[in-house]
Amino acid sequence: MSTPLKDHRLDRDADEPLWMQLATVLREAINDGLLRPDQALPSESELIDRFGVSRTVVREALAELVRRGLIYKIRAKGSFVAPVSPDLSFIGSTLGSSADLTASGRTSSTRVLEQEAGRADADEAAALRIPAGSDVVRLRRLRSVDGKPWLLVQTTLPRALFPGVLRANLENHSLYDHLRRHYGVSPAGADRWLQAVIPEPEEAELLQLEPGVPVLRIESVAWDATDRRFEYYRALHRSDESRFYVGIR
Repeated sequence: MSTPLKDHRLDRDADEPLWMQLATVLREAINDGLLRPDQALPSESELIDRFGVSRTVVREALAELVRRGLIYKIRAKGSFVAPVSPDLSFIGSTLGSSADLTASGRTSSTRVLEQEAGRADADEAAALRIPAGSDVVRLRRLRSVDGKPWLLVQTTLPRALFPGVLRANLENHSLYDHLRRHYGVSPAGADRWLQAVIPEPEEAELLQLEPGVPVLRIESVAWDATDRRFEYYRALHRSDESRFYVGIR
C-alpha cells in the first residue's frame, strides 16, 4: 500500500544524502500514482517545511528528477509530473514506426506531403547502391500520433524495384506493409544513424515546434533477405514525448 507523501520521513543518520532521500520519496510517489502526470508537485517552500530541509536539498532533489525525465519545470509556476513516455523500439529493429506505434497502443495517422518521381542524387545512389541518376520515387510524409505531429520522413525507393508505387495510396497506410503485400519485399536488416539537429523553419512548422527546438534526425538504409537495398530515408522525430528502446543481447 502506498504511503502518503506527508507521512514520509528522511533519515538524518543515514549515509545517503538528504537530497537523494527526498528524490527517492518523490520518485516513489510518482511511480505509485500518488502524483499523477501533469500534476503539480508541492512547491519548494512546502517541501522545505514538510521535510525540514534546506532549499538546496530540495533543488538538488528536483534537479535529479528532471535529469531522470520524471518531472518538468515551468518558470514561475513550479514543477510538474512528466507524462509517461512510451518505449518505442523501431530504431533498433526492422519494424516500421507504424507497427511499433500500433503495438504500443497509440493512434497514428499519416499524411502524404509529396509522392513523386525523380533521379537519384549522390547520397541516395550511395545509400541504395544504384547509379547516380537512376529512377527513384520520393515520398515525404508526416506521421502524427494521438493527433500531434510526430515524424517527418523523406523516403527514397528505387523505382525499378517497385513499379506502380508512385500511384499507390499511402495515406494512413504503412509503407512496409504495402511493399510486403504488393512486391513481396520485407526488411531483413537496416543501418540507422541518429543525430540531434535544429530543424529548418518549414520543418519545425510541420512538426508544430517553436523555432530552435531540437529534434532527432534519423537516417536509415534497409535491405531485404537477398541483401538488396530497397529503402533510404531521412526523418526528423519530435522526441519530446517518447523515448526509444534498444536492447543489446
